[in-house]
Amino acid sequence: MSWAGPEDILFSTSLASYLDKKLLVLLRDGRKLLGILCSFDQFANVVLQGACERVIVGDLYCDIPLGLYVIRGENVVLIGEMDSEREELPAHMICVSESEIRRAQKAERDATDLKGSMRKRMEFLDLD
Repeated sequence: MSWAGPEDILFSTSLASYLDKKLLVLLRDGRKLLGILCSFDQFANVVLQGACERVIVGDLYCDIPLGLYVIRGENVVLIGEMDSEREELPAHMICVSESEIRRAQKAERDATDLKGSMRKRMEFLDLD
């Protein structure tokens, strides 16, 4: 059994192994960004080349192109490598235009807001 040296430990905790690979970056606000990792620093600030935001609403999705994108490290929740062989989405997902996905997002947000307001109006019932 061989023990890991200091250089192995540093490399395994670094983003260096992900350079020039396609990544999925999950942000604190829930957005999902895809792109090729160009650069990073010790604060997990990352630069993605050819970045796009993947928006998913129900069975609809859209990849909105962003180009070269800089992400501040404090907003990063998760970084993962995309498997180039298994990159496709499930068959039931439907690719739509940006305007269609924005309408779907607004409808979903409105439905959530309505549900919340109805719940507040019914708090007096105390169903517990």
